[in-house]
Amino acid sequence: MAATQAASASPTYHRASPGTSPPQPPYPSAARIADSACFPQYTASLKCLEANQDKSKCQQQFDDYKECKKKEREARLERNKTRSLFG
Repeated sequence: MAATQAASASPTYHRASPGTSPPQPPYPSAARIADSACFPQYTASLKCLEANQDKSKCQQQFDDYKECKKKEREARLERNKTRSLFG
């Protein structure tokens, strides 16, 4: 009985039926990457990896994505400086 409870406690992800919303990804950050301004750099780095199978050939795409995320983070920190929790 304990094995049945343990098996039902772990999350499972099934393909959505037509007309229903898709299941949530196992990690919330995976859903947010598509909303990022850096999504084109992210997809470019993945496409490069798929095409080359050699990480060293994709260093430029990785650097572009890293720089974009850095700028995005800095902009978020600046926005947060001007926000007030009580106002």
